[in-house]
Amino acid sequence: MALSKKNVRTCNKGHQYYKSSDCPTCPICEQERKPDSGFFSLLSAPARRALEHNGITTLQQLSTYSEKEILQFHGMGPASLPKLRAALKENGLSFKM
Repeated sequence: MALSKKNVRTCNKGHQYYKSSDCPTCPICEQERKPDSGFFSLLSAPARRALEHNGITTLQQLSTYSEKEILQFHGMGPASLPKLRAALKENGLSFKM
């Protein structure tokens, strides 16, 4: 397997980081954006962005989707579902059937 060549990049805030993909997201900015509490704090950055991109910012909004629909979002993986299920359950909610 060939190693990917990583390129030095600089984000708008001046952070320098290395990326081998075309993804423009600065990992330093993403770490600064990570919430300290709430269900978004349980998720990886791609999963958080997937929900935000689809207008889901509350558990009530999340409960209007099925697990299958959530998994269709770019950036959302199966590892996030147990965390989301638990957060919904703690608040008396669940995914749409």
